[in-house]
Amino acid sequence: MPSAQTNWSDLTVRIASAFVMAGLALLTNWLGGPAFALFWLLAAIAVLCEWLFLIRAGAKDWPTVIAASAFLILATAFAYEGHGISALFIIAGGAIVLGSVAIARPWPQPLLTAAALPYAACIVLPVTLLRLDEPHGMLAVFVLFAIVWGSDIMAYFTGRTLGGPKLWPSISPKKTWSGFIGGLVFGAVAAGLVAGSSVLVLLGALLAAVSQGGDLLESALKRRFDAKDASHLIPGHGGVMDRLDGFLAAAFVALVIGLLRAGVHPASGFVAW
Repeated sequence: MPSAQTNWSDLTVRIASAFVMAGLALLTNWLGGPAFALFWLLAAIAVLCEWLFLIRAGAKDWPTVIAASAFLILATAFAYEGHGISALFIIAGGAIVLGSVAIARPWPQPLLTAAALPYAACIVLPVTLLRLDEPHGMLAVFVLFAIVWGSDIMAYFTGRTLGGPKLWPSISPKKTWSGFIGGLVFGAVAAGLVAGSSVLVLLGALLAAVSQGGDLLESALKRRFDAKDASHLIPGHGGVMDRLDGFLAAAFVALVIGLLRAGVHPASGFVAW
């Protein structure tokens, strides 16, 4: 009985946390503007901290975190004003500075230290640039939510129900091919339904696969450093990086697709087919 109560309590916490996070994401996307950019900037700073703490076995060098966060804030400000190229140069310069500091001090993992900034930037810059592109910005982000959340949820339930061969057991022992395919199918359907476009079904499948790839990338990083979660910031879910690993990958690819199709109007290029 105690074990069952404990499991139920954990599930309740997970569901409550998920509703809060999803609610904030949906609300800020509907509001747009500074509230949206600030929400994702805070998430990106949290991911930046988790990455740096993880690769240094929990060591917290706050001056480095503050300096890296300053680059992230500056890049987000430029992106919010529509200067995406300038934002990329800021992130690239910040990554070089981080890597140089890691080599000079010296720290282990200088390349992974440098990678913290572009990884965290993928949380905030793609969605900021997509959301700014009206009249399709809000829809583009809602489509991303549908793909990533739908894929994540159905991959879990399909894998648990059907089981079968493991997807990549050395990296993520619980993930299965059935879960991967289930997530792919549902991500594709969710994209088509939310966007109202059959073409988005194909893009939904692509981004669902990318999202699950982002999840595996983060799992590989945690396994390398023998960590179960990136942090314990979100009750029942681990760290912010644990929740957004797939989203940042999908958002980045969606932005690239949008830019390739429509240049300075990436949201239009992503959802307006």
